[in-house]
Amino acid sequence: MDVSPRLRAGLRTLGAVTGLALLAYVAHEAFGLGSPGLDDLFQGWVYCALTGSAGAACVARSVALEEERAAWLVMGIGLLAWTAGEIAWNLSIVDPDRSYPAVSDVLQLGFYPASYTALLLLARSRTDTFRSSLWLDGAVAALTVAALIATLAFDPIVEATSGGTVQVAINLAYPVGDLLLVGLVVAVFGLNGWRPDPVWLLLGGGLALTAVADGLYLVQSAEGTYIRGGLGDLAWPASALLVAVAAWQPARKKITIHDWLVIAVPVGCGLVAVQLLVYDHFERSVNVAAVSLAAWALVLALARMALAFLENQRTISQSRAEARTDSLTGLRNRRSLLADLEVQLALASLASPRALLLFDLDGFKEYNDAFGHPAGDGLLARLAARLADAVGPYGEAYRLGGDEFCVLVSPARDGIDPILATCSAALNERGEGFEVTSSFGVVVLPEEANTPTLALQLADRRMYARKGGRRMSAGRQSRDVLLRTLSERRPDLHLRLRDIGELALAVGRELHMGPEGLDEVARAAELHDVGKIAVPDAILDKPGALDPVEWSFMRRHPLIGERILLAAPALRPVARLVRSSHERWDGEGYPDGLRGDEIPLGARVVAVCDAFDAMTSERPYRGSVTEANAIEELSRCAGTQFDPMVVEAFCRVIARERPAHGEVFL
Repeated sequence: MDVSPRLRAGLRTLGAVTGLALLAYVAHEAFGLGSPGLDDLFQGWVYCALTGSAGAACVARSVALEEERAAWLVMGIGLLAWTAGEIAWNLSIVDPDRSYPAVSDVLQLGFYPASYTALLLLARSRTDTFRSSLWLDGAVAALTVAALIATLAFDPIVEATSGGTVQVAINLAYPVGDLLLVGLVVAVFGLNGWRPDPVWLLLGGGLALTAVADGLYLVQSAEGTYIRGGLGDLAWPASALLVAVAAWQPARKKITIHDWLVIAVPVGCGLVAVQLLVYDHFERSVNVAAVSLAAWALVLALARMALAFLENQRTISQSRAEARTDSLTGLRNRRSLLADLEVQLALASLASPRALLLFDLDGFKEYNDAFGHPAGDGLLARLAARLADAVGPYGEAYRLGGDEFCVLVSPARDGIDPILATCSAALNERGEGFEVTSSFGVVVLPEEANTPTLALQLADRRMYARKGGRRMSAGRQSRDVLLRTLSERRPDLHLRLRDIGELALAVGRELHMGPEGLDEVARAAELHDVGKIAVPDAILDKPGALDPVEWSFMRRHPLIGERILLAAPALRPVARLVRSSHERWDGEGYPDGLRGDEIPLGARVVAVCDAFDAMTSERPYRGSVTEANAIEELSRCAGTQFDPMVVEAFCRVIARERPAHGEVFL
């Protein structure tokens, strides 16, 4: 808890005063002081000091921290009212003819509504959700506890109470208030899920201790056996101090609630209520208040059981719905589609056919790469909502996973084409730097398929046949534009890059890279030298070694290539590989000095393939070498310039795909 230094000093002073008062109280009880009159006076004022300190501690807590401020302020006011009542009672103790209701009674009884209010405010702030089941659990437990207290203690208190009507009413107000207070503590504890929270344990213990002390006092006073300053009097200041300690406890978070405890408490309380009613039926010795409380506890326990049944049914229904619904888009999923296909195939006929429309998004991968997965999820959700609206009354829309959607409809008189056009339009979205469209496959049921599996397979084949015939993606077009630019500038470089791309693709397959990784490494291999567009021909064609200034130009071309590729959103994943394509395994490469696994795997593949091509091609500054010598050089540099794993995979590819050369590869 964050408390200001001034308030912290005040709390230390308050604690010291409370400690001194406790020591004085204990010392007085142990050794005794002076005459009985002085003893009563001493005990009464020490008692007031302790309860007043507890009230001040609660008020200080409300001032120090904004969290739960209102609850602890009200509780502090209640304790201070209790203290004021004690002070008034001490001042009037010498007057045997004092009237009822006395000022002390009004102030002390004011503690009860303040406590009720504080408990409810705390329950609201510390209970995550006010579920109806928790309300019922708390109410059942509260009524059962109240019924037990009424059975055991209410009759003796009523029988022992004497005096006028007002005096009897005031005397009974204390046990009734205590009964309600204990019941409310138990109810709030139930609302908190029966959690072992120290705040509720201290607060409930303190308030329960108050109820016990009040009951003992009333019985002993009525029977003439009450002795002021006895051990029982310690219960009042002790209860107030427990409440003060509870005020300064931090609120516990994320407490595990055991299911068996949540069930056991209302069930156990219901059984206790039944036992009380059975006992009253045979013995007729339980008072009316206890019987009424037990009956209401049993009624609420039955209501709790009915609510538990309804909650379980609701949970089962929700689980079934979740199992058949796509969590991202809210559409039905593949499981729902298969079940619905079974039903619709049974209902379909040549006169009343059904149509299965399967869609796959084109350009979604590039969109995801360019804008990130959260944006991709948002796009899927938007398209799904449009598709559901487009299908409308004709049937149902489904998401099968990834970027695949499906529609199962009963065609109207106009046939399938209007529905197909509407659904295709719903799955299209264009924006700055991207275009997402869809390919589709259509199957008429039962004419073309009579099982769900056959229908899906046929729709899938037709969809991918259409997808293959569609125009190239934005990424493919961007790549071709850049390669055409390189071809116009340096025809030899363009041809060489295509060879490197094919070689990198073969090595990627050898390394078991996924489809996306293979596509990226192939494009990166073709475009890794695109930044050389900005390097002067005099440097590229120089027959001798490059000087430092010329090397600085050459070392910039990966960064230039990255900037060029970043201009096309579909090529952004490739741009990262191009930037790192001239890094070395030992960290001596450029432009970032990455080493080892810090270098993307695709960039490591491109580096090996590029080095092999460079060694086996004619250059202005040197001749070519044989493939065998190039392989030997790659193996020698594995672990320093190149990734050893990639070099081994490359050697396997060359040995397998170029055996006709009759050369030995190491």
